[in-house]
Amino acid sequence: MENIIEIKNLYKKYKHAEEFSVNDISLNINQNEIYGILGPNGAGKTTLISMLSGLIKPTSGTFKINGLSPQKDGFKLRQIIGIVPQEYALYPTLTAKENLMFFGSLYGLPHKKLKIAIDESLELMGLSKFADKKVEQFSGGMKRRCNLIAGTLHNPKVLFLDEPTVGVDVQSKKAIIDYLLDLNKKGTCIIYTSHHLSEAEEFCTKIAIIDHGKIHAVGTPEELVNRVASAENLEDVFISLTGKELRDVVV
Repeated sequence: MENIIEIKNLYKKYKHAEEFSVNDISLNINQNEIYGILGPNGAGKTTLISMLSGLIKPTSGTFKINGLSPQKDGFKLRQIIGIVPQEYALYPTLTAKENLMFFGSLYGLPHKKLKIAIDESLELMGLSKFADKKVEQFSGGMKRRCNLIAGTLHNPKVLFLDEPTVGVDVQSKKAIIDYLLDLNKKGTCIIYTSHHLSEAEEFCTKIAIIDHGKIHAVGTPEELVNRVASAENLEDVFISLTGKELRDVVV
């Protein structure tokens, strides 16, 4: 199976930091994967995804996405990836449709094609009847679903998701997961971070567990559980590899 992401010896050390946030990570990710990047607070998950999505530059190391490197092919790379951050990337005083028209236009989608994509996505996400409501009036689950549509209107080859179901109700969570599974079936590789380990165990085809910026294990959920003696689920594996120490962070 062909790799769509190839990461080699990637490092990131922030200015004034004593340790590397990402420390010599190498990974190959296949084009059909739903790939979970899991780890405790401060493990390096968001830093890794931020580098891959072009938001920050590595200290050293290289990566390619669909054969494109950020140094040589930055514009082309941005056209084939989607980013759905944990924080809502929406304008609260615009309606759902106005937000989606704006974000879709950034990808250069033709107006007619964009309008069709928006209408179809709003329908799939149960937001059609709220299309002309301002986003500031939406519940958390509605904003989360609209946020996801905004990052996927251009049918990206690779989609980066940071905690896509945090703070949503069961119905919104199901709508989001179903939408993502459909995207994956249509050919989008999904890179996903979450603290919901039971969700990751069901959702992901492969998982990398990282801590202190380093990879501690890679495999399918079933493989990871089978590797750790007495582990019954992914949470048991996670605790075994990363420990029970609390990882509260003061910013």
